[in-house]
Amino acid sequence: MERTFDQSHFPIPTRRNLLIIAGQLVAIASLFYGISTATTWWQLALLAVGFGIVGNSVYSIIHEAEHRLLHPNPIVNDVLGAGMALFFPAPYHLIRQGHLGHHRRNRSDDEAFDLYFSDENRVLSWFQLYGIITGMYWVMVVCSNFIVVFFPVLLRLRVFEFNRPSAAFMESLNPRYWRLIQLEGLLAILLHTSIIWGLGISPRNYAIVYFGFGFSWSAMQYVHHYGTERHVLRGARNLWLLAPVDLVWLNHNSHLTHHKFPTVPWIHLPGLAASEDTKREFLLWHYLRMWRGPRLADDHVENKHAGRIIR
Repeated sequence: MERTFDQSHFPIPTRRNLLIIAGQLVAIASLFYGISTATTWWQLALLAVGFGIVGNSVYSIIHEAEHRLLHPNPIVNDVLGAGMALFFPAPYHLIRQGHLGHHRRNRSDDEAFDLYFSDENRVLSWFQLYGIITGMYWVMVVCSNFIVVFFPVLLRLRVFEFNRPSAAFMESLNPRYWRLIQLEGLLAILLHTSIIWGLGISPRNYAIVYFGFGFSWSAMQYVHHYGTERHVLRGARNLWLLAPVDLVWLNHNSHLTHHKFPTVPWIHLPGLAASEDTKREFLLWHYLRMWRGPRLADDHVENKHAGRIIR
């Protein structure tokens, strides 16, 4: 699935990644303290924007770990990824499988949220896409912490057979990670309960500020793919928002380049994009385009990796 080439030309920036993680942890701690002392709506609004920027940077680090590009030692890589995923908050080994599965399913019938077919429920298709662009997708991922710990029966494949993307995701899950996923979900619940209780944070304020990240993360989960070519590698686009933000988000907006070269660390993506003369477009414009909703389609694209579990 992933292209292979001389990886020595694209080394993992290990020391830089570790420094970024340290900076992110300091930023998160500062934001938590800010939430605990905020008393006005404008303070909460600024904190929500700040959490949106920092949280998506944290996710970019998690994303590097998902591809084993955060640290050259695979154990250290996954420990760091799992630790940072606690601030998402989500079980790392669950979202890792979801993301790697995305690279297999991209733009196939199993993952084309901007389309619906004549044999599918149109209302459900609209609900899925608008759930993504309004932040509800992030809420569902957060709820997965409670589901895997307290209601694991809900994650049986037959529960999701009515919905093609969900069924494809469930079918790809590797059962060897199940106990680890449950542990990560429990740790996420305990961590955030401790933060709220220990700092005396209002749960309402906590939810408002955290949703600043949740909304922005969820809204960007399909903006790089909406309306693109129905091809597993080329079905993405490179976008830009603001140069400093793009850098803080570890070039995550170089998304087409990442899909074409998923074994290349974040720091090398702009150079690869430039060498291919890949066009970059404005992110907010494509986000607004998504509000058009899904369209009826009859061109089917098979998921050639259907039934294969994630390793």
